[in-house]
Amino acid sequence: MLAEWQVGQALWAMVWFTLFFIWIWLLIVVFSDIFRSHDMGGFAKFLWILFVIVMPYLGVFVYLIARGHKMTEHAQEDAARMDAAQKAYIRDAVGSGGDAGPADQLQNLANLKAQGVIDDAEFNKMKAKIVG
Repeated sequence: MLAEWQVGQALWAMVWFTLFFIWIWLLIVVFSDIFRSHDMGGFAKFLWILFVIVMPYLGVFVYLIARGHKMTEHAQEDAARMDAAQKAYIRDAVGSGGDAGPADQLQNLANLKAQGVIDDAEFNKMKAKIVG
């Protein structure tokens, strides 16, 4: 015999399912913050991890209260670091851009023409801009 679910039971199941995944997300965030904290020593990290493992609910909530502001700082530092790395990568990928001299720009144009990206007419037009 199949169990029949009523609307209220299905709703409660979805609520508990959502709360379970929120809890898993909180654990992941707290553990990742503990491991990436440069302002804590190894012993302090060990104590926080032990506290969260032994008493998960209390450990997570105490960590959020005690070090919530540091979690925000760590997230902002990581975002700034990733932004700087992305900008450096883009600068390297694009090349020197506006800082390139005419010889570099002509070399890049010749490479584009050799690859078949631009045709002779476009090459001559862009070369005239660079030289002129």
